[in-house]
Amino acid sequence: MIRTARSFCIFFLMLFCHTAIASSLPRGIITIDNRMASAFQLVDLDSNVYTFKPASGHWQFVHFWASWCGPCRREMPTIERMRAKMKGTHLEIILVNTAEAEDTAFTFLAGIAPDLNSLLDTHGEVTEQWQPRGLPSTYLVDPYGQIRYLALGGRPWDTPVYLDFLKKLPAEK
Repeated sequence: MIRTARSFCIFFLMLFCHTAIASSLPRGIITIDNRMASAFQLVDLDSNVYTFKPASGHWQFVHFWASWCGPCRREMPTIERMRAKMKGTHLEIILVNTAEAEDTAFTFLAGIAPDLNSLLDTHGEVTEQWQPRGLPSTYLVDPYGQIRYLALGGRPWDTPVYLDFLKKLPAEK
């Protein structure tokens, strides 16, 4: 009887803690457990080669998008403003265009978020490796290379609730 009561208490304590943590996350951000980020190498719109190293020692915001995606069109300007507000923090912002030609990605960004640069996953191999469930998808990778959070769909990244969440990430262990 005591063991059952103790188990019952532990169960509800764990449920309460999980609910408290989950409710503190901004809308649309979910926790991911035990998934390591995959390394990759892509070229950006300026023809520079970028190598993504998961265990970089800082937080990484890995965002998959495409020009045909309506939520991506609405979200990209918020990422541009968020990037400006997050300057000087330990958050690296990495944009990955999914399976489109360079001209398509360039034209899209030039029209709605001209200060952003993106990596080009022209053949979709990196996207296939990471397997986003839809676009846009944003993965938040911790300093040790583990995917800790996932945001499916567009988010207003430049609003206080998301900015506060992102600014607190470097303090987490």
